[in-house]
Amino acid sequence: MSFFDLFNRKSMFEEVKECLNTPGGVLLDVRSPGEYRTGHIPGSINVPLKSIHEADKIIKSKDALVCVYCQSGVRATNAVTALKGRGYTNVKNLGGIKKYHGKIDR
Repeated sequence: MSFFDLFNRKSMFEEVKECLNTPGGVLLDVRSPGEYRTGHIPGSINVPLKSIHEADKIIKSKDALVCVYCQSGVRATNAVTALKGRGYTNVKNLGGIKKYHGKIDR
């Protein structure tokens, strides 16, 4: 990423839309089930960070676009590292739901 890419970065809302509109794309919420129940991005699937090894049951292709978010971005960073270590090749860290300005399901 170059210095100028910082100014052309898509919003989290745009990133979520792109992920959900990509065939086979998966939007992962890696927060706890309790946090997920308090509000999550529509279309997301809850796979808590401590259970990230179970993502293979949900994500069928190692080449699928996988977009990951949590509350602030820290767990998402750890989940992206873990998924890449499991062989996933197209994983994006969207950061924290705090940055999301769109509809939230409860």
